[in-house]
Amino acid sequence: MAARSTDNTRTMRTRGVCELTLESVDHERLAAFYRTILDMPVLSEDDDRIWLGCGPRSRLGLWAPGEKEFGDRGGHHVHFALSVDRTELQVAVRRLRALGHDFRGPVEHEGGDHSLYFEDPEGNVVELWDFFQDGDGADAGIDAF
Repeated sequence: MAARSTDNTRTMRTRGVCELTLESVDHERLAAFYRTILDMPVLSEDDDRIWLGCGPRSRLGLWAPGEKEFGDRGGHHVHFALSVDRTELQVAVRRLRALGHDFRGPVEHEGGDHSLYFEDPEGNVVELWDFFQDGDGADAGIDAF
Protein backbone atom coordinates (compact mmCIF):
# COMPACT_ATOMS: atom_id res chain seq x y z
CA MET A 1 0.00 0.00 0.00
CA ALA A 2 1.40 3.38 -1.00
CA ALA A 3 2.02 6.00 1.64
CA ARG A 4 -0.31 8.97 1.58
CA SER A 5 1.19 12.30 0.70
CA THR A 6 0.47 15.09 3.14
CA ASP A 7 1.15 18.77 2.72
CA ASN A 8 1.34 20.33 6.16
CA THR A 9 2.89 23.53 4.84
CA ARG A 10 -0.04 24.53 2.67
CA THR A 11 -2.43 27.07 4.13
CA MET A 12 -6.03 25.99 3.87
CA ARG A 13 -8.86 28.50 4.02
CA THR A 14 -12.52 27.74 3.82
CA ARG A 15 -14.49 29.64 1.20
CA GLY A 16 -17.44 30.55 3.37
CA VAL A 17 -20.30 28.93 5.20
CA CYS A 18 -22.22 26.47 3.04
CA GLU A 19 -25.11 26.07 5.39
CA LEU A 20 -26.30 26.88 8.87
CA THR A 21 -29.05 24.79 10.39
CA LEU A 22 -31.31 25.91 13.23
CA GLU A 23 -33.55 23.59 15.21
CA SER A 24 -37.07 24.93 15.16
CA VAL A 25 -40.29 23.95 16.92
CA ASP A 26 -42.26 25.50 14.04
CA HIS A 27 -40.05 25.49 10.95
CA GLU A 28 -42.86 26.72 8.66
CA ARG A 29 -43.46 29.81 10.81
CA LEU A 30 -39.72 30.47 11.06
CA ALA A 31 -39.31 30.14 7.29
CA ALA A 32 -42.12 32.66 6.75
CA PHE A 33 -40.29 35.11 9.04
CA TYR A 34 -37.00 34.83 7.11
CA ARG A 35 -38.82 35.04 3.79
CA THR A 36 -40.68 38.19 4.92
CA ILE A 37 -37.73 40.03 6.49
CA LEU A 38 -34.84 38.87 4.28
CA ASP A 39 -36.51 37.65 1.06
CA MET A 40 -34.88 34.22 1.43
CA PRO A 41 -36.27 31.89 -1.24
CA VAL A 42 -37.42 28.38 -0.37
CA LEU A 43 -34.98 25.90 -1.94
CA SER A 44 -36.70 22.74 -0.72
CA GLU A 45 -39.25 21.65 1.83
CA ASP A 46 -39.82 18.32 3.57
CA ASP A 47 -42.00 17.29 6.50
CA ASP A 48 -39.20 17.88 9.02
CA ARG A 49 -37.15 20.69 7.39
CA ILE A 50 -37.07 23.66 5.09
CA TRP A 51 -34.00 24.95 3.25
CA LEU A 52 -33.83 28.66 2.40
CA GLY A 53 -31.38 30.36 0.06
CA CYS A 54 -28.98 32.59 1.97
CA GLY A 55 -26.80 34.37 -0.57
CA PRO A 56 -25.41 32.91 -3.78
CA ARG A 57 -23.46 30.07 -2.15
CA SER A 58 -25.13 29.20 1.15
CA ARG A 59 -28.37 28.03 2.64
CA LEU A 60 -30.21 28.23 5.94
CA GLY A 61 -31.83 25.04 7.23
CA LEU A 62 -34.79 25.13 9.59
CA TRP A 63 -35.24 21.66 11.07
CA ALA A 64 -37.86 20.16 13.35
CA PRO A 65 -36.43 18.60 16.55
CA GLY A 66 -35.21 15.03 16.39
CA GLU A 67 -32.34 13.06 14.96
CA LYS A 68 -31.71 13.28 11.24
CA GLU A 69 -29.84 11.06 8.81
CA PHE A 70 -26.39 11.90 10.21
CA GLY A 71 -27.40 11.92 13.88
CA ASP A 72 -27.67 15.70 13.84
CA ARG A 73 -29.20 17.44 16.83
CA GLY A 74 -29.80 21.09 17.45
CA GLY A 75 -27.55 22.92 19.85
CA HIS A 76 -27.00 26.33 21.38
CA HIS A 77 -25.29 29.26 19.75
CA VAL A 78 -24.74 32.89 20.66
CA HIS A 79 -25.82 34.42 17.35
CA PHE A 80 -25.15 34.26 13.64
CA ALA A 81 -24.37 37.08 11.23
CA LEU A 82 -25.41 37.48 7.62
CA SER A 83 -23.46 39.68 5.23
CA VAL A 84 -25.50 42.52 3.69
CA ASP A 85 -24.77 45.93 2.24
CA ARG A 86 -25.72 49.13 4.04
CA THR A 87 -28.88 49.77 2.00
CA GLU A 88 -30.18 46.30 2.90
CA LEU A 89 -29.78 47.17 6.59
CA GLN A 90 -32.29 49.98 6.08
CA VAL A 91 -34.69 47.70 4.22
CA ALA A 92 -34.60 45.27 7.15
CA VAL A 93 -35.18 48.14 9.62
CA ARG A 94 -38.29 49.22 7.72
CA ARG A 95 -39.65 45.67 7.52
CA LEU A 96 -39.00 44.90 11.19
CA ARG A 97 -40.54 48.23 12.23
CA ALA A 98 -43.61 47.60 10.03
CA LEU A 99 -44.11 44.26 11.79
CA GLY A 100 -43.64 45.84 15.23
CA HIS A 101 -40.63 43.58 15.75
CA ASP A 102 -37.93 44.69 18.20
CA PHE A 103 -34.39 45.28 16.93
CA ARG A 104 -31.21 47.11 17.91
CA GLY A 105 -29.28 49.29 15.50
CA PRO A 106 -27.96 49.82 13.05
CA VAL A 107 -24.99 50.04 15.41
CA GLU A 108 -21.83 51.65 14.03
CA HIS A 109 -18.63 49.78 14.88
CA GLU A 110 -15.12 51.19 15.26
CA GLY A 111 -14.17 50.57 11.59
CA GLY A 112 -17.27 52.33 10.25
CA ASP A 113 -19.20 49.14 9.51
CA HIS A 114 -22.74 48.66 10.82
CA SER A 115 -24.81 45.84 12.34
CA LEU A 116 -28.49 45.35 12.96
CA TYR A 117 -29.52 42.83 15.64
CA PHE A 118 -32.88 41.13 16.16
CA GLU A 119 -34.32 37.85 17.35
CA ASP A 120 -36.24 35.53 15.10
CA PRO A 121 -39.57 34.12 16.42
CA GLU A 122 -37.74 31.28 18.19
CA GLY A 123 -35.21 33.48 19.99
CA ASN A 124 -32.20 33.02 17.70
CA VAL A 125 -30.18 36.26 17.60
CA VAL A 126 -29.60 37.36 14.00
CA GLU A 127 -27.05 39.99 13.03
CA LEU A 128 -27.08 41.70 9.65
CA TRP A 129 -23.57 43.09 9.11
CA ASP A 130 -22.16 45.24 6.31
CA PHE A 131 -18.48 44.60 7.18
CA PHE A 132 -17.65 42.66 4.00
CA GLN A 133 -19.66 44.99 1.78
CA ASP A 134 -19.18 48.50 3.13
CA GLY A 135 -16.72 48.21 6.05
CA ASP A 136 -13.01 47.49 6.36
CA GLY A 137 -13.63 43.97 5.12
CA ALA A 138 -14.91 45.15 1.73
CA ASP A 139 -11.36 45.23 0.36
CA ALA A 140 -9.35 43.24 2.90
CA GLY A 141 -11.82 40.43 3.63
CA ILE A 142 -10.91 38.46 6.74
CA ASP A 143 -7.43 40.00 6.73
CA ALA A 144 -9.08 43.15 8.12
CA PHE A 145 -9.44 41.31 11.43
